[in-house]
Amino acid sequence: MNWTWFHKLGSPKWFYEISGRWLPGFAWAAAVLLAVGMVWGLAFAPPDYQQGNSFRIIYIHVPAALLAQSIYLMLAVAGVVGLVWKMKLADVALRQAAPIGAWMTFVALLTGAIWGKPTWGAWWVWDARLTSMLILLFLYFGVIALGQAIGNRDSSAKACAVLAIVGVINIPIIKYSVEWWNTLHQPATFKITEKPAMPVEMWLPLLVMVLGFYCFFAAVLLTRMRLEVLRREARSSWAKAEIRVRVEGIR
Repeated sequence: MNWTWFHKLGSPKWFYEISGRWLPGFAWAAAVLLAVGMVWGLAFAPPDYQQGNSFRIIYIHVPAALLAQSIYLMLAVAGVVGLVWKMKLADVALRQAAPIGAWMTFVALLTGAIWGKPTWGAWWVWDARLTSMLILLFLYFGVIALGQAIGNRDSSAKACAVLAIVGVINIPIIKYSVEWWNTLHQPATFKITEKPAMPVEMWLPLLVMVLGFYCFFAAVLLTRMRLEVLRREARSSWAKAEIRVRVEGIR
């Protein structure tokens, strides 16, 4: 197997160049998918036979919750890559993804509370799924705080990587909490081994929204990483040239 692409990821210059090609595609895909999915789900999908129109918050809640968990898995992978292969870009990806993951977790918790009020009669219950998601938010806060609190970049990178790796144990707890314990939270909407529990006219716009959220994450992450790479490599000749071009373009 050719691992040249993997070793190239260790080059900030190569990453900056290739990410500049990917970024417009992800940005446009996110805009189109989110617009289509939002209109389709909120305006044209049929109401739920039990929950009525209140179920429509699923088109924000589920994609945000899925993305929040996926981002933390990415943090753990980046942590392993940073510790084992000493790739500086892994630390860049970890630190720049953490705030996005925190926001997605917050959105998932907020929309879940809004959905829970008409469904359960309460904004919040100490349900296993909700509690483990709240722990995920605190884990994100921990990674962000460690990155800002430790002055030495190498020590900070190691601390953030270790926390990300240790905290990943919370992800399977979130996923299987509805099966391991008696909870108010409904089971997973999608399962690989089973047909969706929703009719196609309801789950298809949800799938579009999920793809849109992931494309949005990719676009925002690449943008944040590119800016951080330029900041870290500001003394290199290629970064100076890129910064000069951008400054002249603004003028």
